[in-house]
Amino acid sequence: YTKEDIREIVAYAKERYIDVIPEIEMPGHSEAVLQCYPQYSCDGTGKSGVYCAGNDGTFEFLQNVIDEVVELFPNEYLHIGGDEVGKGSWLKCDKCKKRMQEENLEDGEELQSYFVKRMEKYIHSKNKKLIGWDEIMEGGLPERATVMSWRGVIGGIEAANAGHDVV
Repeated sequence: YTKEDIREIVAYAKERYIDVIPEIEMPGHSEAVLQCYPQYSCDGTGKSGVYCAGNDGTFEFLQNVIDEVVELFPNEYLHIGGDEVGKGSWLKCDKCKKRMQEENLEDGEELQSYFVKRMEKYIHSKNKKLIGWDEIMEGGLPERATVMSWRGVIGGIEAANAGHDVV
């Protein structure tokens, strides 16, 4: 879609009292992006479909994407996905291992939590609320995150009991 297409869709939905919430997939399900920008993957090929959490360029790239998206979608939420992240490439990646060491992270789940929390802070700075699938709870959930539970009710109940909004 062009930016004008998106503005038209958002306006059409708004006239019908519908909020369009974009889902910008991260840190996984990003095969299409990483085929075009393989430098933001751990192995430089993009085949894993997972952004490199040890590469600061990854976060700069995603922040630029967020900047574009928030201009087009005036509603309060931005969905990041966060589900089905294969952590194998992170555990083999020297940059990710270094990040884990620097941040005192024990495993891939905690690295995913680091990634989600870092992006949540940026999204929040843009006056948006982060929504993610229930896997964003693994390793620790950002305090302002909204959880969308797709694997059943357990994730939603856990998040609600911890004081989070839940879908």
